[in-house]
Amino acid sequence: MTPNNLTNNSKMSKLFETYQLGNLSLKNRVVMAPMTRSRAIGNIPNELMANYYSQRADAGLIITEGTSPSPNGAGYPRIPGVWSDEQVAAWKKVTDAVHTNDGKIFLQIMHTGRVGHKNNLPKGAEVLAPSAIQAAGEMYTDQAGPQPHPTPRVMNLDDIKQAREEYVNAAKNAIKAGFDGVELHAANGYLLEQFISPITNQRADEYGGNIEKRSRFVIEVAQEVVHAIGADKTAIRLSPYGVNADMKPFEETEEAFAYLAKALGELNLAYVHVADHSAMGAPEVSDSVKKAIRKNFGGTYVLSGGYDKVSAENDLIAGKGDLVAFGRPFISNPDLVSRLENDVELAQPDFNTFYTPGEQGYTDYPTA
Repeated sequence: MTPNNLTNNSKMSKLFETYQLGNLSLKNRVVMAPMTRSRAIGNIPNELMANYYSQRADAGLIITEGTSPSPNGAGYPRIPGVWSDEQVAAWKKVTDAVHTNDGKIFLQIMHTGRVGHKNNLPKGAEVLAPSAIQAAGEMYTDQAGPQPHPTPRVMNLDDIKQAREEYVNAAKNAIKAGFDGVELHAANGYLLEQFISPITNQRADEYGGNIEKRSRFVIEVAQEVVHAIGADKTAIRLSPYGVNADMKPFEETEEAFAYLAKALGELNLAYVHVADHSAMGAPEVSDSVKKAIRKNFGGTYVLSGGYDKVSAENDLIAGKGDLVAFGRPFISNPDLVSRLENDVELAQPDFNTFYTPGEQGYTDYPTA
């Protein structure tokens, strides 16, 4: 069997093979991609979320929605946090529900940085970023509807140290809550990627300037999280050429991500998750960039971006990656793995309920 004459015989499929991810045995190579769903009222996970994730525990690995490590990082309405004891206790109900259904689950740690609004932040929090560069566009708020992104306050060295500590504390809290590991969100235009890009990072100190200095914060965060919870429980997501949250490709994109991948690979992280958003209109991530990241990182590589069963099989067989993340199909197909394996038609999601409170469009999609 070759990528050009792939059959639908799931018995010959790599996608449904088991996979050893560090100390975790995954029952298949299907990953549920992280997707913001905005159901965490007051930034606290709830029973509805426990139900949502447990419904999808047939995935080899679930990666949760972006979860803020601190009040400053909760820029969207109703996204969960993991900085308080109350949040940890609430997340424990989620992980227990997933593990009861024989699932594995990583918490994605996402600090939104400049992408936010004060109306969405807890009292006393503020919008921070590497440089005082306002993101174009608007941020939805429950209080006043869409509002322009504010100009962020520039992070000083104390702020950078504090943010690093927040990531470490979040990772420790995730393990307390029963997660199998964490994924550091260094993609999609959020804080970690804001340091990587010269478009959002115009600092003149040790955290800005050349590729090495712009990568420093991300590498330090990864190093300290590894020290706190172990390399086998620490992963990272990258999105070269991503345009979410007013990000733009830059001249040194390939060199920057090749350098970063090598530094992260030396930490023996659980995996690198590379998002290619070309299926949603972003520039395509070139094969040369993907190959450079895969080669330099050296460990488990998670493919992501507009995959279906056939394209996932093709890329696994071609050796382009080890696991494949599916996003939107998981929203409307809680039994996505079974549907893919048995070639059952997929249900289509309701875009109007992606980010609305409540169970509609969240936990009410039926199985086949």
